Amino acid sequence: MHLIRRNRILRQSPAIRAMVAETILKPSDFIAPLFIIEGQGVKEEISSMKGYYRMTVDLTLVEVKSLWSLGVRSVLLFIKCKDELKDNNGTEALNPDGLMQRATRAIKAACPEMVVMTDVALDPFSTYGHDGIVADGEIVNDPTVAVLAKMSVSHAAAGADIIAPSDMMDGRIGAIREALEQEGYNKTGIMAYSAKYASCFYGPFRDALDSAPGFGDKKTYQMDYANRIEAVKETLMDVEEGADIVMVKPAMAYLDIIREIKDRVDVPVSAYHVSGEYAMIKAAAQMGWLDENKAIIESLTGIKRAGASLIATYFAKDAARLING
Repeated sequence: MHLIRRNRILRQSPAIRAMVAETILKPSDFIAPLFIIEGQGVKEEISSMKGYYRMTVDLTLVEVKSLWSLGVRSVLLFIKCKDELKDNNGTEALNPDGLMQRATRAIKAACPEMVVMTDVALDPFSTYGHDGIVADGEIVNDPTVAVLAKMSVSHAAAGADIIAPSDMMDGRIGAIREALEQEGYNKTGIMAYSAKYASCFYGPFRDALDSAPGFGDKKTYQMDYANRIEAVKETLMDVEEGADIVMVKPAMAYLDIIREIKDRVDVPVSAYHVSGEYAMIKAAAQMGWLDENKAIIESLTGIKRAGASLIATYFAKDAARLING
C-alpha cells in the first residue's frame, strides 16, 4: 500500500501522543467540593461516597492547603446544618456567624489566594429539604429568590469570591446580581447552575448533607433530563441576568448539553461531575471491574473535551496527584 496519509503516525509513541493531544487536563481546571460540619477535629466518611468526607472547619483548612499545594485553585463549599436550626425560611442561611460564613472567613484567612465558591440554596437549611420556601405544598419562587439574594450578600460579606446559586429558581441570577451591586460587592462573581437537571445521580450528595426532599421531588424547578433546547434557554437567560460562569449538572450523561452551551455563550462553562458519577467509578473499581485512576482521567478529559473550562469533581485531589505524577 502507498498511502498519502497515515493517521497512526501521530499515535505511535507516548511522546508524540502527548505532543498532539487536543485536550489537556490541569489541576487548575478543577473545583473541589467540600462538605463542612460543626465541631472540632471531626472527619466523617460519607458511606455512599467512599474516600470522601465531611470535615470540621479546622480539618477543612488542612485540606484546602493540601489542594492548593497540588495546583487546585478553587473550592466549592457546602455545609451540613444542624436539624434544630432548620426551618422553612432559611433563617440560618442568613446568620452572619453561621457555619458557611465562618468557614468562608477561615479559608480566606488561611489560604487567601484560593478561590472560594459558596453554595446558595435553601435545601441544607430547610425542614422540607427543598431548595425553596414551601407554601401549601408548593415551592414558591419569588419569596425564595428574595432569601437567596440576602444569602448571597451574606456570603460575599464573609469573603466569598464567587456565589454559586444551585436552586434553579426563576430570576434569581438577576436578583442576586442586583443585591450584590446595591451592597457594594461588585467584585463578587456568580457561577450559575444554569442547566441543573432533576437527576438520580445526586443521591450520595443528599446523604452527605441530609438534604433529601421531605416530600415529592425537585422536578418543578430542576430540569427535565429529556430536554436540550430548554438548557440553552435557561443558560442564555442567566448570562443576560449577569452570570459570570454557567454550569451544567450532572456532567457525564450531559456531554451534549455542555457542548451545546459552550457553542452558544461567551462566558466560561463549568460542569459538575456529581456524587453518583463519583460513586459509580469507586464501586466499579472496588469490584475490580475497571482501573480507577484511568477512569478518573478519562472521565474528566471527556468532560473538558465536551467544552467545560472548569469541572467541579470529587476526584479533584486524586486527579491533581495523577496529573502531577
